Amino acid sequence: MNSLDQIRTLCASPLPGDDAAAAAIAARQAQLTKPPGSLGRLEELAVWLGCWQGREMPRLDRVAVLVFAGNHGVVARGVSPFPASVTAQMVANFAAGGAAINQLAAVAGASLQVVPLELEHPTADLCTAPAMTEAEFLAAFTAGHDAVVPEMDLLCLGEMGIGNTTAGAALAAALFGADGAASLGAFWAGRGTGLDDAGLRRKREAIDAAIAFHGAALGDPLEAARRLGGREMAAILGATLAARRHRVPVLLDGFVCTAAAAPLARLAKGGLDHAIIAHASAEHGHKALIGRLGMQPLLDLGMRLGEASGAALAVPLLRAALACHAGMATFAQAGVSTAGDA
Repeated sequence: MNSLDQIRTLCASPLPGDDAAAAAIAARQAQLTKPPGSLGRLEELAVWLGCWQGREMPRLDRVAVLVFAGNHGVVARGVSPFPASVTAQMVANFAAGGAAINQLAAVAGASLQVVPLELEHPTADLCTAPAMTEAEFLAAFTAGHDAVVPEMDLLCLGEMGIGNTTAGAALAAALFGADGAASLGAFWAGRGTGLDDAGLRRKREAIDAAIAFHGAALGDPLEAARRLGGREMAAILGATLAARRHRVPVLLDGFVCTAAAAPLARLAKGGLDHAIIAHASAEHGHKALIGRLGMQPLLDLGMRLGEASGAALAVPLLRAALACHAGMATFAQAGVSTAGDA
């Protein structure tokens, strides 16, 4: 990507789903040996997958998990109980197979790729400067965009970055406000990886300072992402857009991941229709963000780990939806009478 304007152009007219495929799937669902709608969201998931894959019989042969990692200058303000060095240490743990996402990706039958983004160069302190220059933002966005390939049947997105719940909360505040709350920081900021009361106060103050410093520039969703986000968040944004262009449905992970992709919903109506939020994180602010986006998570298990853990955990639900859609008999095949038979 060469400029923010190029990204805006791509976002302004998102590729529509395949309505014919969705209709065909819904028609088959109506003929399967079950009362109409009795499988609830499993039926909706089958339609959603087919709509965005462009297939009347969706598949999940190639499920990919992408985890982007970045470091944040705002950590110096004491907004996390962990030092920034933990980001690289966790990336090494991913590579060694020792993290939760390694286990959950295996359970999901998904490939796992972890993409560290200049961990040795944290973003600038978002309270006193744009977190990224335009060139830095574009480089991270492009890294995410180029990591998505058309052969994927489903993409699970996640992140790793000490301090990034501060960046995510700041971006959510810029995009959606806080319904008259006295403080944007108080509305959106949570305890992240375990902040005490003093740390939570510093985090809220940092978010309020950042919103005040950047002011009117935050009215542009892409500028908000550049000024308040992180490299891993820019990469998630790029990957989510690329998935739309390649007809790859997306499972978003928790709070930070959802905030990172949220500018697409602000840049065009339906900009996140190809994405589902995998789970409602226990991190403060995520359920409010889900509500702002008008979306409904698949799971709510009290998780708040990040690293695409919730997204990977939701994959078996989608596999179950497709197993029912493809494997169940129709009333005619099974010789079962329908409700309208005399």
